[in-house]
Amino acid sequence: MRLETTSFQDSLAVENAELAKFNLKMELVHSTDDEEIIRLAKDANVLLTRDTNITRRIIENLPRLQGAIRYGIGYDAIDVDAATANGVLVINVPDYCYHEVSNHAMGMLLMCARKLMFQNNLLRKESWQAASKLLFPMGSVTGQTLGIIGCGNIGRMVAGKARAFGLNVIGYDPHVDPKLTKAAGITLKSLPELLQESDYITCHPLLWHETFHIVGEKEFRQMKPTAYIINTSRGPVVDQPALVKALKEKWIAGAALDVLETEPIDRNDPMMHMDNVILTPHSAYYSDEADVRLRISVAQESARIAHGHFPRNYVNKDVKPKFKLTKEG
Repeated sequence: MRLETTSFQDSLAVENAELAKFNLKMELVHSTDDEEIIRLAKDANVLLTRDTNITRRIIENLPRLQGAIRYGIGYDAIDVDAATANGVLVINVPDYCYHEVSNHAMGMLLMCARKLMFQNNLLRKESWQAASKLLFPMGSVTGQTLGIIGCGNIGRMVAGKARAFGLNVIGYDPHVDPKLTKAAGITLKSLPELLQESDYITCHPLLWHETFHIVGEKEFRQMKPTAYIINTSRGPVVDQPALVKALKEKWIAGAALDVLETEPIDRNDPMMHMDNVILTPHSAYYSDEADVRLRISVAQESARIAHGHFPRNYVNKDVKPKFKLTKEG
């Protein structure tokens, strides 16, 4: 059963075409109310969500529930501790949009570096001459430094693309294998060192207690006044009020954000009216091909669980499933 807060892309044609191979079917529920979800999902083996929270109350009141699947990489919408305590596997799809997100981050970096949106807007609103004056100052991308916060799969893919543009790449990630970052051409630094040395900072960590507001007022004060911050990971990684303050007081040069602490953004949000902020509507993950890959993946993971097998990927490795599962042969 898939949970949704809106009607966004509510067709389950791709998922059900895949599930039909296993004599299974997925149903769609539009709700954010725990009690309604419990009532409607009482017989569900698997719950799937894009943005509806799968809470402890939901998990504890669905006796047949075996798996909770997040449509995407981050899984902060699912109460992992509650799932683990109740023998429910938490599944994400970590590999469906590496290129999409890394390309989006690099596109945002280039838009900031080359002032592309600002030049376009000024040229349309005023004149060729006015847009030309906006060029100064502008550093060369080649030879500048990109700092990557979160050097997992996407962070390392960004590093490879950044190096192709001649950027020096440094990173911060206390949990990554240094062999992987070295192979990706990333020089690991402490967070303060990264903040002080980077001309651009791009955020790619999962959201959990260690990364909540990992970039806040203290961190913005350590950045160069010519630096830009880019976030295509999770909104709460960046302290949004602190960012607004940093932009207003010119502690940094600008920001490019695909994700925000509160989505969708309020039309009166100060950043909606700042020329040095680029905003996109949480779309970095998307391409037509990636969406199909994601839908097929969640359907296949659902089928594995329903037929008594462990899913290909689950994040709570210490869970003891409430029903016996076997490895696929």
